[in-house]
Amino acid sequence: MATKPQTQVRDRYEPDQIKDYYEAGLWQSKSFYELITERAENHGDRRFCFDSTTSLTYAEFHDQALRLAVGLKRQGIERGDRVAVQLPNWTEFPVIAAALSRIGAIIVPIMPIYRDDEVGYTLRHSGAVAAFTCEEMKGFNHLRMFQELRADAPDVRFLVAVRPSEAVDNGTFAFQDLLVEGSHEELETEAGDDSSPDDGFLIVYTSGTTSRPKGCYHTFNTLHASARAMADGLAYTSDDVQFGPSPITHSTGLVTSVLLPMLVGAQTHFMEAWDPEEGLRRIEEHKCTAAVTATPFIQMLMGAYDPERHDPSSLRLWVCAGSPIPGSVIEQAAEMLPGCRTLSLYGRSENMTTTMCKVDDPSQRSVTSDGSAMAGAEVKVVDSEGNEVARGEEGDIAFRGPSHMLEYFNDPQQTAALFTADGFSRSGDLGRMDADGFVRVTGRLKDIVIRGGMNISAREIEEHLLSHPAIENAAVVGMPDERLGEKVCAYVILKPGAEPLSVEQTAEFLRSHGVATQKLPERIEITEGFPMTATGKIQKHLLRADVAEKLKG
Repeated sequence: MATKPQTQVRDRYEPDQIKDYYEAGLWQSKSFYELITERAENHGDRRFCFDSTTSLTYAEFHDQALRLAVGLKRQGIERGDRVAVQLPNWTEFPVIAAALSRIGAIIVPIMPIYRDDEVGYTLRHSGAVAAFTCEEMKGFNHLRMFQELRADAPDVRFLVAVRPSEAVDNGTFAFQDLLVEGSHEELETEAGDDSSPDDGFLIVYTSGTTSRPKGCYHTFNTLHASARAMADGLAYTSDDVQFGPSPITHSTGLVTSVLLPMLVGAQTHFMEAWDPEEGLRRIEEHKCTAAVTATPFIQMLMGAYDPERHDPSSLRLWVCAGSPIPGSVIEQAAEMLPGCRTLSLYGRSENMTTTMCKVDDPSQRSVTSDGSAMAGAEVKVVDSEGNEVARGEEGDIAFRGPSHMLEYFNDPQQTAALFTADGFSRSGDLGRMDADGFVRVTGRLKDIVIRGGMNISAREIEEHLLSHPAIENAAVVGMPDERLGEKVCAYVILKPGAEPLSVEQTAEFLRSHGVATQKLPERIEITEGFPMTATGKIQKHLLRADVAEKLKG
């Protein structure tokens, strides 16, 4: 059996930090399962989570979690074991997460978009001993893929098929068959000791765009800290109905579509596959009030919105995360969805939420920034040596706080390389902090175009392009040039009905916005879509490769 994670909370956090986080309520002594039990006792008949075909009350959620926990324990799942889960946004997912936590096992979620190579790597690297998956989704047979991958993932002892269409065999269980019978009292005894909120809870793999993903190893308390701070910052209550089109098998969906509503006894709706037209219909039908997604979700929603056919008036909040939200999108959303506040959030899998605009911040803050540090956390902008730069200067955004992971699982070298001398975690994201502590993400350290020795921020040019009335989305990359090293290339998605833009037209528009000549795109690629990670980040290395190949021709 693969080695179990050994890193403890005390290995990452100082005793004074731990004490402060507990006293502030950002960490707490209750496990995930204890919180679920409380909700079942106090809100048992209230609906908790629902998708297009299934629904669970808080009492039903608690019941299934306990029955599955014992079923998994009977199959040999032990404390510290890792279990992979690749599912669409179905109600079974939070049940699995709760069941694993009840017996001290660690969930390793895998987004449905990933296939053989990425899934196989995650299974092997995490040392997963079992895996949950669906049979088929969007014409792809996930169960068959896992059955084939087991040959190269020897630690995987069995598979669990969720919602199978027929009987399963060949070392595979049906999800329902693992929900064992018995009284709650008997099952609690058999399940044994509950996990601690400071035990390992989650290993979520980064959506790396240029290298192998890294496994961010979290406790329940590090997730709780982010969800608790978000609940406070968003004035979130039991009256909210969360709209969840983001994958719940990633940190954004897990924290905001599962944990956030559970903390306050709210409801949460899972959308299995994103479609903006269907999303608008479901928001209206279920009176959804809040959403946290990557920026492209709201851009597509606005593109599909027709006031004659859609009524999203129940929405009070839409938080954009994953990648920085352009100010122009915030302004467009305010006009199109006047009853809904669009807020910006900047985070990463290593520490969930880094900065966020809160409901009591001036609305203009979301236009000009990506928010400020959450309760109990510290953020600063540092240079290459880890020293804080002056306010207004650009540098690497660094974080220290209660939502930071314990480590990159099985990767001590990259874990150690994250931290500055005073314990701040470098993000690799460029940004500036103003005098009030609000941060503006300006790009990735590597997301620059170096033209004749001049560093050009891709994010800066993209912001201007997105204010063009004909442009729906834009991505700027460097293209190779023998004389200058690189030149600016802009990939552009046009709004429906818009005429194609030439390099000259684009340059004229950017000049009118004060963009220097050296920064102007020297090639425009009109496209219908961008290659994306499952978390909504544009895979710019594929765009760079695409334009380099076109230049050869």
